[in-house]
Amino acid sequence: MRILFLHGWQSTPGGLKPTYLKDHGHEVLNPALPDDDFDAAVRIAQAEFDQGKPDVVVGSSRGGAVAMNINTGTTPLVLLCPAWKLWGTATTVKPGTIIFHSRADETGPFADSEELVRNSGLPLDSLIEVGKEHRLADPDSLEAIVGACE
Repeated sequence: MRILFLHGWQSTPGGLKPTYLKDHGHEVLNPALPDDDFDAAVRIAQAEFDQGKPDVVVGSSRGGAVAMNINTGTTPLVLLCPAWKLWGTATTVKPGTIIFHSRADETGPFADSEELVRNSGLPLDSLIEVGKEHRLADPDSLEAIVGACE
């Protein structure tokens, strides 16, 4: 499975989640996205998507907002605590999108993902509560992310 992983703000390629996906046999495209220029991050992500033709796009926090603002056609989205209210202009996601969020998220409220589900007309089970904090770096969260990608 080829996965485009879009990292969060003040994060870098090669972090725990994309490494975990690689360790589970997936090819992971993980471009560096600039923190200080959202439009440039979107352009970089779109170019990586267009060139890499991934099977799924995973966006973590600000990377989730980036994922929401690129044209992914029919490619599925998996969003991890998406920070869509802080960055970009997209307020909905396409059918089939899966959103993981922790109620204990100290960075972005769980309610933001509930609102995104409503805005998008997604079924309630599209939002999966998992994790102990914003990063979703605990074993249960990592396993859930792998499962959603497969």
